[in-house]
Amino acid sequence: MNYEDFITLGIAFGLGMLVGLQRESNDNKIAGVRTFTLISILGVVSGFLTREYDNPFILPVIGLSITALMVAANIVNSKGKAKPDIGQTTEVAALLMFAIGAYLVLGSQVVGVVVGGALAILLYIKEHLHDFIDSLKDKELAAIMTFAGISLVILPILPNETYGPLDVLNPRNIWFMVTLIVGISVVGYFIYKFVGKKVGIISNGILGGLISSTATTVSYARKTANAKNIDKLAAFVITAASAIALVRIMIEVGVVVPEKLPEVLPPLIVEFVIMALLCVGLFYLINKDKEGDEMPEPKNPAQFKSALIFGLLYGLILLAVAFTKEEFGNNALYVVAIISGLTDVDAITLSLSNLMRSNGLETSTGWRLILLASLSNLAFKGVMAAVLGTPKLGKWIAISFGISIASGLLLMWLWPENWFF
Repeated sequence: MNYEDFITLGIAFGLGMLVGLQRESNDNKIAGVRTFTLISILGVVSGFLTREYDNPFILPVIGLSITALMVAANIVNSKGKAKPDIGQTTEVAALLMFAIGAYLVLGSQVVGVVVGGALAILLYIKEHLHDFIDSLKDKELAAIMTFAGISLVILPILPNETYGPLDVLNPRNIWFMVTLIVGISVVGYFIYKFVGKKVGIISNGILGGLISSTATTVSYARKTANAKNIDKLAAFVITAASAIALVRIMIEVGVVVPEKLPEVLPPLIVEFVIMALLCVGLFYLINKDKEGDEMPEPKNPAQFKSALIFGLLYGLILLAVAFTKEEFGNNALYVVAIISGLTDVDAITLSLSNLMRSNGLETSTGWRLILLASLSNLAFKGVMAAVLGTPKLGKWIAISFGISIASGLLLMWLWPENWFF
């Protein structure tokens, strides 16, 4: 006796009941729990017949029969109605459940279960999905479409080969990094859209780091010039955003070179903990009677022009790193890290991560360069906060960023070479 076939039938039974339960709770007149369960089991039996008799026509014939039955049911159901329901969600879901049942036999059961579960969830969140779509602004729809174009249209067609001087410019690799950075910013923006205005100043710092810690620094520094008694609050948000930017760096390293994480993460985590403790200290110094301002609403997080600029910047840094390493050795990369960190930490982080992945750079040197670029960016943001904000903000930022930079430099100097997770 083949118990695997009984397991397959059980999976189809469960998936059919799950989807049917959702449809019946929606008061659907065409198909409910029993119908969807039967359709799913029919798909499995059709798969058994196809496998047993090696006949490719069994599945399409039964599928067309189900389609004809649903057409007839729709005709009967719509008779006598002034405004018949012309939606096709239930019908498409029924055909998909039949296909899933057959695929459980003829394909991958894991894929079948995932698709069936995803179908049930998609049907369940229909109202929430419609509300989300209705709430989208033009810039948010533009961000989604731009990210789709960047990741689903441009990325797959780019050649996966290296070109140019020093043999380091890979168009697909460069654009994948663009996709990664834009994706992180888009996720951060939509988190802001749903919770940023409700959770308070802590979320402002977190979301600011996910979207852009530099933009957050500029926005809050300017706010201190136009409002009173928010210097410590602004310093907290700016420091928190910079701490989360360090988490963003760790995510980027994990995506590009996950096998090096045990060596790269520990010193970066220590630096993050130090900055987090500074945030805790600032938080308790904030006047609790003063309500925190909302985070300034960010602009479109997925502008195609910005993506192109980042891609060009990343390519230039790849060339600069490769040239410096070849002509002057690894020690000269510290200068490149400092200069690159002033403008964009993401680009130098991804460039060094790729170099570590190809074993062109020792991990112990790589994480030090990444941390140095982050510290350089901290110094740059500190100067902007001091110039654009009030003297009190400059004082608080000098304290928090000064401790962070000093701690980071000590980590680079004192961290043992072979100590990692």
